Amino acid sequence: MVLKFKKIAVKIGSNVLTQKDGTLDIPRIEKLVTQIAQLHKAGLEIILISSGAVAAGKSQLKVSKKIDPISARQLFSAVGQVTLMNHYHRLFSEHGIFCGQVLTTKENFGSRRHYLNQKNCMSEMLAHNVIPIVNENDTISVTELMFTDNDELSGLIATMMGMEALIILSNIDGIYNGNPEDKNSQVIETVEANKNLSQYIQTGKSSFGRGGMLTKTTIARKVADEGIHVFIANGKKDNILLDLVNKEKHVICTQFIANRKEVSSVKKWIAHSDGFAKGEVHVNAGARKALTGNKATSVLFVGITEILGEFEKDDIVKIIDENGKQLGVGKTQYDNKKATQLIGKKGQRPLVHYDYLYLD
Repeated sequence: MVLKFKKIAVKIGSNVLTQKDGTLDIPRIEKLVTQIAQLHKAGLEIILISSGAVAAGKSQLKVSKKIDPISARQLFSAVGQVTLMNHYHRLFSEHGIFCGQVLTTKENFGSRRHYLNQKNCMSEMLAHNVIPIVNENDTISVTELMFTDNDELSGLIATMMGMEALIILSNIDGIYNGNPEDKNSQVIETVEANKNLSQYIQTGKSSFGRGGMLTKTTIARKVADEGIHVFIANGKKDNILLDLVNKEKHVICTQFIANRKEVSSVKKWIAHSDGFAKGEVHVNAGARKALTGNKATSVLFVGITEILGEFEKDDIVKIIDENGKQLGVGKTQYDNKKATQLIGKKGQRPLVHYDYLYLD
């Protein structure tokens, strides 16, 4: 087998890991682990982002009294995560491979220091041939602290670890040009950067997870823009992972073509940080034209009209144009008090330098 990639992140969704009744699909998990083990032994560097903890806990615990959704999620994930990892540990051990658990939260990506701590941890695991298995820590991630779903988490992990490809396994073959249940609908196999898919996206969410195809598409576009190939494929198909990374195989799936432009590691972090923004920087039409033009430009005070929110130096802020549209996000060189004093002034250091600016 001739491999397309040397480093991949694989996200397995709840609907792949569970049966119709919500219980874990152990035979399917075993098949996926066997494929990952084969690729690992072939020299491929793999990070696994696995859903399924909440579904696993829910299928085991029979809660008699009424419980609110947040408490239920915490309870089910606490029990289910142990069950899920026990299965992974047993199955990978049968192949002589070590795996390790990495539980994270959205807050851990908001701080550059925490971000690098996670990266260093997984880098050491990979260096010692340990397969990281990543999941959101649902016991403490609630409401606004939650990822949209594990699709968002997988995009952050793939970007952070410099993966060449992100494979998102769902229970359908990819993005269709119509209703997937319509026999006349076909899978859109290749998505270029400028292709509009909004008319094709189903907005419904999965039975056991939080996400849907809209989230997958949004994440896939952003990750591909950062130079990583993204595949949305059917995890219920046998040998799907082996076939996707095999140069000699053609698989029916949706691939988002990677941007060939080099993106720095700091910009990759900033690109996924709009959910952690502490404030807003509003700019005028002149600044918008400069920022969205062909020439690299920083956010200068002369083009700023308003600053909202409280932030410190090195915090993330959103850049908003005169029409209220978000242009991007960036890391500030001033706190909000000092920045407010410099609005409209020339000859100052930029509030956001181009090297720490990511434009949508």
